[in-house]
Amino acid sequence: MPSARPSVAARLRAAWRSLVAEVAKFGTVGAVAFVLDTTLYNLLVFGLPGLTEGPLAGRAPLLGKVLSTSVATMFSWMGNRWWTFRRRRSEAMGRELVLFVLFNAVGLGIALACLAISRYVLGLDSQLADNVAANGIGLALGTLFRFWAYRTFVFREELAEEEREARRAAAQGISARVR
Repeated sequence: MPSARPSVAARLRAAWRSLVAEVAKFGTVGAVAFVLDTTLYNLLVFGLPGLTEGPLAGRAPLLGKVLSTSVATMFSWMGNRWWTFRRRRSEAMGRELVLFVLFNAVGLGIALACLAISRYVLGLDSQLADNVAANGIGLALGTLFRFWAYRTFVFREELAEEEREARRAAAQGISARVR
């Protein structure tokens, strides 16, 4: 009599599909947050080209990055909570938000370090240099860290009902193949 438990291969395929779906959704949310962050940063620090100078022009590029990232963080939390990791979110929304903000602060620290090195160590202060350092290199490194941290610490709990559904579907798939 066949076991109702899915095979190791079936469980690995299901885990892989789940991971690929999460990475794709995380990337989509991240892409929109990136556009939001980058646009706000450039408006705050450089303004509208040919029309007006940014309110933080020449004075506070790091503050501009903190402000733009803060807005993008809130957008990202909502997108990741309600879409990317919706099957992993817990009922403790406040705990999730605190951890999410904490790990985003670390990700922001990575981007700020890249921007600070570019600006203050290498002496590069053009719009292109700022964007490559903070929104290119810093963002890529911070994104890798954040995906790992969100999956590991923030959105780590499978919702019980969806987990039972997945087990049932896997068991039905196995019994259908046996027949």
